[in-house]
Amino acid sequence: MTNSSTYSDPAGDVMVRASGLRKSYGTVEAVRGVSLEVKRGQVVVLIGPSGCGKSTFLRCINLLETPSAGTLQVGRRAIDFASSRSMPHGRDLARFRARIGMVFQQFDLFPHMTALRNVMSGPVIVKKMPQRQAEAIARELLGKVGLGAFTERYPRELSGGQQQRVAIARAMAMAPEIMLFDEVTSALDPELVGEVLDVMKQLATDGTTMIVVTHEMAFARDVADHVVVMDAGQVVEQGPAEEILLQPKNPRTVSFLSRFHSTIGERRA
Repeated sequence: MTNSSTYSDPAGDVMVRASGLRKSYGTVEAVRGVSLEVKRGQVVVLIGPSGCGKSTFLRCINLLETPSAGTLQVGRRAIDFASSRSMPHGRDLARFRARIGMVFQQFDLFPHMTALRNVMSGPVIVKKMPQRQAEAIARELLGKVGLGAFTERYPRELSGGQQQRVAIARAMAMAPEIMLFDEVTSALDPELVGEVLDVMKQLATDGTTMIVVTHEMAFARDVADHVVVMDAGQVVEQGPAEEILLQPKNPRTVSFLSRFHSTIGERRA
């Protein structure tokens, strides 16, 4: 397979297709043959116990981790990890990653830049966008995440929830085709979690294609189209959100969700 190889997808509906992805660290296999398909506009939520490979799998999608085996399609670009020739490198890798926005547990904002400059940084540095155009986009996105009045604040002057919302706006500024969220509320104080989840819910309402690793089961219930349950590096169950969260069939899923029953069972607002 060469760099130009693609799967046949005439409708362009499939945004991510992973098939048999594996990732090993020495003798430890963190991701064990995971397959997943995400269509345009879908919200797919990955759940499972800590250390089960969810975050590693997510990082494989934008090649922050290089899978040991399997195939990956993002948009019309396909990679076969059995062939090093199909792996993007250099500018090609940068272009590949530019199509995928990712927000992490830690905010990783530039401390010497204001919120506005943080959001502008990607379009200006990576896309070589004119400053005026990037500023207009950044102001619009900061307004969208409820921070229109905080454009000149530095990260140290923002709460954790506000910093995470800036991080989301920064990822969105690159106009990605898909957004990845890796436990983005886990480092926040409980009272700040809601403001970040509200932004993510709005993105879902707007039709943003999203893959989300989370332990927020109420969020998964309200927003997800598809839920994937992982355990020990494998997918143990997947399907429509309400089916998996309310009527799981796999014993490991039942065990994992038992601690969240009161949250999942609450009525939607």
